[in-house]
Amino acid sequence: MSYLAVENDRRIYFEHHTGTGRAVVLLHGWGANTRCWDTVAPALRAAGHEVVLIDLRACGKSDKDFDDVSIDSDAADVVAVVDHLSLQAPVINGWSFGGAVATAAVAKLGDRAGGLVLTGGASPRYTATDDWPHGGTVDDVEQVLASAAANRADTFRGVAQAVFSEPPSDDVLNWIWGMFMEMGPLGDNSLRDLARIDLRKELAAITAPILSLHGTDDAFVPYSGAQAAVELAVNARLVTFEGCGHAPFLQDRDRYLTELQEFLKA
Repeated sequence: MSYLAVENDRRIYFEHHTGTGRAVVLLHGWGANTRCWDTVAPALRAAGHEVVLIDLRACGKSDKDFDDVSIDSDAADVVAVVDHLSLQAPVINGWSFGGAVATAAVAKLGDRAGGLVLTGGASPRYTATDDWPHGGTVDDVEQVLASAAANRADTFRGVAQAVFSEPPSDDVLNWIWGMFMEMGPLGDNSLRDLARIDLRKELAAITAPILSLHGTDDAFVPYSGAQAAVELAVNARLVTFEGCGHAPFLQDRDRYLTELQEFLKA
């Protein structure tokens, strides 16, 4: 395990697993942490890939008292880790909120990025506008955060349940819920930023290959939004997971790994 100072003395936690294959950076969803990839990262390592996992600001083992917890700051941290490790043409894979961070990071990396993977990615927008009819509203987000302020444990357990289109086992639910409970309160502002940010310009400018892996029954990021994102991008492909919710890598792991590794080989 390692830490990298990115804002004065504030540090983010990351793991670097060496390999001879394509470098893959895995970014978790809002409130989660690197452990959400524990059924994916070992398979990528076994296939020879260089795997990097990062706890975003205020999450997991990263410091909780950053002054800036915006998507832009998280993306800058990803670039800082890429530079720190001298990664060559890395593929940045972001789940949910991490999809927005991954999009912003790849935009910052430019020609140095090897590719972008959106796993139920909240990109390029999370909330709807007149010209982007996909997703909920800023008020919806504020209601969730108000509920969390009043009862964090029960709210986050409900969020954990909504990740899946079918009820998971109690062990899996408790696993996801436990990660959410590790996020510091300032992480709420990250979700506020997601509710307002628009990355359509950045996504459309990315020339690196893009793979979108999205469930048709995603309760957080509508499948229609994933379809629109792929149409907006220059070089993108959408893989549909019928009946899956917000985490296809957990609900349909084998197919998810097959699609991801074929993308990495290409």
